[in-house]
Amino acid sequence: MSMSKTIKGFLLKYLTQKNKIDFDISKSKKVLFLRYDRLGDMIITTPVFRELKLAYPNIEISVLASSANKDILNNNPYVDKVYTNHKNDFFKDYKTLKLLQKENFDVAVEFDHSVIPHAIFRLKIINAKKVISVHKDGRYNISGSELELYDYFTPNNLNRHFRDIWLETLHPFGINSEANNYDLFVNQEQEKLAKEFLSQYNSKKLIGINLEGAVKGKKIEEKELKEICEGIYKKNQNIVIVILHTPNKIDEVNATINHMDLDYVVPSYSTKSILHLAALVKELDVIITPDTSIVHIASAYDKPVISIHENNQSSYTFFAPTSRVNYTVFSKSQNGLIGYSVDEVISQTTTFL
Repeated sequence: MSMSKTIKGFLLKYLTQKNKIDFDISKSKKVLFLRYDRLGDMIITTPVFRELKLAYPNIEISVLASSANKDILNNNPYVDKVYTNHKNDFFKDYKTLKLLQKENFDVAVEFDHSVIPHAIFRLKIINAKKVISVHKDGRYNISGSELELYDYFTPNNLNRHFRDIWLETLHPFGINSEANNYDLFVNQEQEKLAKEFLSQYNSKKLIGINLEGAVKGKKIEEKELKEICEGIYKKNQNIVIVILHTPNKIDEVNATINHMDLDYVVPSYSTKSILHLAALVKELDVIITPDTSIVHIASAYDKPVISIHENNQSSYTFFAPTSRVNYTVFSKSQNGLIGYSVDEVISQTTTFL
């Protein structure tokens, strides 16, 4: 262990010292969740908000979200307030944290699985009476249990889906919920737009293909895409394949579709928000996607989903699809979608149809 890491560990232990407050968590009036990361993480966490609100309807639930994932909580009846974290802008971030400090939260819940300094600094400023977190792996020559800032940790059992691990943060409230489905609440305008777009393909089976995730390397390349589309169509001509995309990818997707020149492959409309995309996914029959947030959106609506995952069993365990009908095709690489079986994707899609 290097001297610098040892010093960091010592400083973190010192900074996280606090006087313990004798407070009954079940009497909480305000709870804050720190979830300022990716879209998929927020979707997987939605059961936690619901189960707490259902058990304690009078608790005010707030979430410190990221600019990337905050829209997942739009229309969510189980969340009262959403604050935006400004991770890369210290002055905006500090202003938000001081605002949260004034809320006098009874409990703050943090989901990092390691000792993360920026999360600790935020928690120190927010200064909730009690702090709950998941079990933390050691870092900087210290374990999470050595940091006095935290009052409760979940058990050290990471061989499960993150959805279930994160639900365990509710155990100090006396909640042991078996309801772990995700929540996404699209509005009437979003639903109407999706249905009107797809009405032109009324008699067809609708397959959505998402080409890439947020992480570099998680991408279905054009060669494999064309093979997948042609292979599915060869087995079932009563289909339309909708290529899902974000607004900034419309030109790239159109160019890909034009180059493939397959009249049963079309681009989705430009979805203005993640919930507009969710409304479209909700109306499709089968989803094909790399391991990314679309997997969890499909799972939220219990849609048949075929995910393409890097050869990493640990990551798969944490983020696996949860739809009742799902299948995962693994690549040969641990870093990216290289060498996965296109035939396997085609075969499973045909089976699901």
